[in-house]
Amino acid sequence: MSQASVAFVFPGQGSQFIGMGRELTAFPEAQQIFAQADEALGWSLSRLCFEGPEADLNDTLNTQPATLTHSIAALRVIEQHTQLADQVQFVAGHSMGEFSAWVCAGALSFPDALRLVRERGRLMKQAGEQQPGAMAAVLGLDRAAVESICAEASQATGEPVQIANDNCPGQSVISGTRRLWKKR
Repeated sequence: MSQASVAFVFPGQGSQFIGMGRELTAFPEAQQIFAQADEALGWSLSRLCFEGPEADLNDTLNTQPATLTHSIAALRVIEQHTQLADQVQFVAGHSMGEFSAWVCAGALSFPDALRLVRERGRLMKQAGEQQPGAMAAVLGLDRAAVESICAEASQATGEPVQIANDNCPGQSVISGTRRLWKKR
């Protein structure tokens, strides 16, 4: 890999915040992406990103299109105003961020990705309502230790507990039914 190689890595759900993208709208490219999202969704995602309320932004139904839109708005500004886009050799995304990476790579259009993540968020929310669960981050343990603890907890409670996300060495997210979390 040469020194001129660049990788764009896009964030997933959990990186959202009130005000996301507001500063980017100083650039017409970002304004256009937010306007496209508002039109495609039929409501003002831009207002939700810029002003909240936080509870609505954190609803997975909204978080996923908001994160995608923010990422693509930033990408379009970088493409238009820097030389970095010409040097991109790799793209990746964490979880939902994969959709942003696919848009960056040209494998998926922004409007199609927006519709997909909106539906993905809707289905994830629906699944959570039908089968309430909870998640917790586990820091500082390797995967084998977390798997062992999950198996022990599942056996002790009769409820499933498993690794939901293996984010990186020493950082896992476990999940289980809401009933399990209420028992603790």
